[in-house]
Amino acid sequence: MPFTAPFAPVSDSCREESAPLPVLGRDVRVPLVTGGEVTYGALDYAASAPALQRVWDDVAAYAPYYGSVHRGAGHLSQLSTDLFEQSRRTVAEFLGCREGDQVVFTRATTDSLNLLAGALPSGTRVFVFETEHHASLLPWGAHEVTYLDAPRSPGQAVATLESALHGAPAGPKLVCVTGASNVTGEVWPVRELARAAHRHGARLVLDAAQLAPHRPVRLTELEADWVAFSGHKLYAPFGAGVLAGRADWLSAAEPYLAGGGASRRVARAADGGVDVEWHTTAARHEAGSPNVIGAYALASACRALAEAGFDRLVAREEELLARLVRGLAELPEVRVLALFGEDADRVGVVSFVVEGWSSSHFAAALSAEYGIGVRDGLFCAHPLLRTLLGEREDAPAECGGAGETPALDAVRVSFGAGTPDEHVERFVTAVRELVRDGARWTYRTEGGRCVPEPAAAARASVGREC
Repeated sequence: MPFTAPFAPVSDSCREESAPLPVLGRDVRVPLVTGGEVTYGALDYAASAPALQRVWDDVAAYAPYYGSVHRGAGHLSQLSTDLFEQSRRTVAEFLGCREGDQVVFTRATTDSLNLLAGALPSGTRVFVFETEHHASLLPWGAHEVTYLDAPRSPGQAVATLESALHGAPAGPKLVCVTGASNVTGEVWPVRELARAAHRHGARLVLDAAQLAPHRPVRLTELEADWVAFSGHKLYAPFGAGVLAGRADWLSAAEPYLAGGGASRRVARAADGGVDVEWHTTAARHEAGSPNVIGAYALASACRALAEAGFDRLVAREEELLARLVRGLAELPEVRVLALFGEDADRVGVVSFVVEGWSSSHFAAALSAEYGIGVRDGLFCAHPLLRTLLGEREDAPAECGGAGETPALDAVRVSFGAGTPDEHVERFVTAVRELVRDGARWTYRTEGGRCVPEPAAAARASVGREC
């Protein structure tokens, strides 16, 4: 049967009030070092969320009809072009874009923010909090950048920005801020920050990589000028991201990449060179053959989340988050990291440190002994972690046990719309047992990471610290 439906209908199972959305990998079994297997507990959503089954099915349905876009006369090229541009409209609707806003498909959030950095008018001053992920902290080096200290409340964030902008000279200004921290999960006061920026003649770009998978992101409601996010955190496969927002700076800037697709007309010049007329639409920054499947998958994820209903998704996530935070609060050896305090609004992202453990060792034990996948390290947010931890910068990042100096890093657990209740419950139980009883296996440092000893070595070193 020919491919006709651009998106599959949402199944009834997606609409069940308390059920997680079906995701790929939900039944994957992994081995434990202590013997046997267990269903993998995927609790690293903040790095990459598993793809929704709905998205995978949409991609599989389209794959046989894949074709090159925009300049092909054949049926499959025409179909792919329609699908690609429909995906752009779907993303615009998901983001509540204004009339005249552009939706540019990129590789990910990092790519989106670097694109915008290259499009800023000459002399633009950029204001960014030290709390940002490196993707939104680092792209602005070609401009004058003011790095703002980490605030300790949403109100202080707004006041800090107001103060910085008040003393800034005239000229174009840009504020870059996260929507939800990839370290603490705390939700930032985006609308209030956008209003503060606009009062001082500045624009605001929102890094929504962690916010968009958990909460509605609407440009009109948040009053942001641009938003950037990644498909692989939004339950789509790797490979596509978005920069969406005001068209004027994007249309006036040199193309992000020079090449076919970005150019409207190219001709030889009288001086022997070439004259180029560039597109003024999103195509200006989408040179080369676009990632049609990536864009389609991302749009499919947007459609699936919108149809599932954010109210339901948020309510379920908040219930899981409350269970997790309650469980960690019962353990005095565990310190949950936060800027705004324990009552702050947050999405399903929690980072913590455990007394007497290096984070690498703790994460390795969760994986090897319980089949739970979390993340450890600095989460590409080094200044923020140093502010939160207050540890010395040269602390060793080793596979340490009790009595050793913990490394300057943390453990992060993160979840979302596809997380079963059991995964959170198993995680809380595992943390409690590891804190109370210690690891049941021995571990060693290999390639800078803590890994379990092979079985024979582990048996020979029973009772020996890592």
